[in-house]
Amino acid sequence: MKKLMMVLAIGSMSLLLVGSAFAQTNVTQNLTLSVGSVYKMTTSGNPGAMAISTGTAGTDALDAVTDASTSYSITQNFANTVKITAQLNTALAAGYTLTVNLASVKGTSLGAKDISNATAQDVVSNIRRGYNWSCSFPSFVNPALSGRGMGKY
Repeated sequence: MKKLMMVLAIGSMSLLLVGSAFAQTNVTQNLTLSVGSVYKMTTSGNPGAMAISTGTAGTDALDAVTDASTSYSITQNFANTVKITAQLNTALAAGYTLTVNLASVKGTSLGAKDISNATAQDVVSNIRRGYNWSCSFPSFVNPALSGRGMGKY
């Protein structure tokens, strides 16, 4: 009888252990996720050299030069819309005009902007969240001889 009681006790305990091993367990976890502000802009490189080397005989003007070899890309989740501003470190010599005209896929190009006087100019506005890729970045230099002490010969 003692053996039977012992076997029954061990059997009962093993059933309890097996039952709890297969019991479903719920676990609750809290996860904190944050995405920081991302504002990345890259260019494909520097614009090419813009050498003014020709003019029209008998006129008071040199030929303008352009460079459209550079592009830019921008990715942002910073705000609903952002803008790009262009500015030279120092103003160009009198009579020279440097114009930039940035195209945009997810924003609004503001057209050709004269940045010759080193004053900040908005060149693209309303760039929406996301990826604005391979947009052209043409530059244009228009020299004029008048006002620089160079007369006609």
